[in-house]
Amino acid sequence: MKSTRGFTVIELLIVVAVLAAASIIFFVQKNHLEVASRDEMRKTSINAMYYALEEVYYENNNAYPRSVTSENLPSIDPALFKDTRGVKIGESASEFRYEPLDCIEDKCSGYTLRTVLENEDDYIKKNRSN
Repeated sequence: MKSTRGFTVIELLIVVAVLAAASIIFFVQKNHLEVASRDEMRKTSINAMYYALEEVYYENNNAYPRSVTSENLPSIDPALFKDTRGVKIGESASEFRYEPLDCIEDKCSGYTLRTVLENEDDYIKKNRSN
């Protein structure tokens, strides 16, 4: 009688189970990294707007703008005004919010910048005097 060499059904099932578990772990970790990356991109954009408002705009105008755009904050990369879905700040579906405070015409005495994060509470920056 000839002896055949090969894998048993149990050995094949164990290999498939190990590969399935490894795949699940990989995709869960990949998703966590993507979420963290999007949150960091949101924070970077809010921080860039905050420092441009405080260090450039307020220093030159002694007030804050009624809205934040690439025209009144030209020192910022225009791509930072768009959220992770490509929606510009100021549009209704944007993940970014600029809320001016105590405005007279186009000059405001304060503001709040905020974004919604996936892994944490909202990220909020207020003008320095608040």
